[in-house]
Amino acid sequence: MERKRLQLLLEVAILGAISFILDKIGFSFPQGGSITLSMLPIIIMAFRWGLVGGMLTGFTSGLLQLMAGGYVFTPIQAGLDYFVAYTVVGLAAVTGGWLLRNVKSGKNAMIAPIVVGTVIGGLLRYIIHFIGGIVFFGEFAPEGQPAWLYSLIYNASYMVPATILSAIVAVLLFTTAPRLLKRT
Repeated sequence: MERKRLQLLLEVAILGAISFILDKIGFSFPQGGSITLSMLPIIIMAFRWGLVGGMLTGFTSGLLQLMAGGYVFTPIQAGLDYFVAYTVVGLAAVTGGWLLRNVKSGKNAMIAPIVVGTVIGGLLRYIIHFIGGIVFFGEFAPEGQPAWLYSLIYNASYMVPATILSAIVAVLLFTTAPRLLKRT
């Protein structure tokens, strides 16, 4: 039992750090957000270890990003944008059982649960950023545009491509190397 817990914690630390690094590689937007593969390590952990592994990895990634100079407007905004937004990506794990059942059926059967899980994680992260955008960054909306519409469009401009990119790479990874799903 202790060995499994140690393995989980080591993978959380390593993949959380990889997520942090991947967040620095990509196309960044001037007011925050970027098109990166930072969700990919969180999704990998979600499918390998379930909700706990995915959410802990997301939390670790958010913590590292905040510590390395994240933009903090208020403590609540920082909590939403870094801790909550990245932690909920780990909820991609809800399709993990579906994915594991489909491994034996072949690569094509694995695609749907990977994509659906990745979209769930990306969508939940988008919702958190959307809420934070309304509450904390509405002042950046062009004159006459409601804060909710500004946040909806601005956050979608990087979250939709980042989610699609993560889904594509996750499909390629898991269908070519399904052994990544095994913890041993």
